[in-house]
Amino acid sequence: MKKAFRVKDNKEFQAIFKSGKSFANRQLVIYYREVPDQQHFRVGLSVGKKIGNAVTRNRIKRYLRQGFLELEENIKSHYDIVIIARRPTKDMEFYEIKKSLTHLLMKERLLKK
Repeated sequence: MKKAFRVKDNKEFQAIFKSGKSFANRQLVIYYREVPDQQHFRVGLSVGKKIGNAVTRNRIKRYLRQGFLELEENIKSHYDIVIIARRPTKDMEFYEIKKSLTHLLMKERLLKK
């Protein structure tokens, strides 16, 4: 995923948390807000230190990025999305994380039909 499609600035994260909507399942929490003049969705990832060491946290972020990359053409384009990983993701494989991510996106209707 290109760096232009990532939410990196703390102000942007805070704006999404403050004015966006949220939904969660056991593994992931999603915050999102609509940005009408945006051409492509943007993604921010957050994996806390309680989940594991740096290797584990980076593996989870890599899996989440790859999941978004595979779902890229199905995700609605005018949204900023922040994903927060919860503890159960520590022991999950890629396909499980992708399934959980797809579940969240479908529930919140961020996927195109």
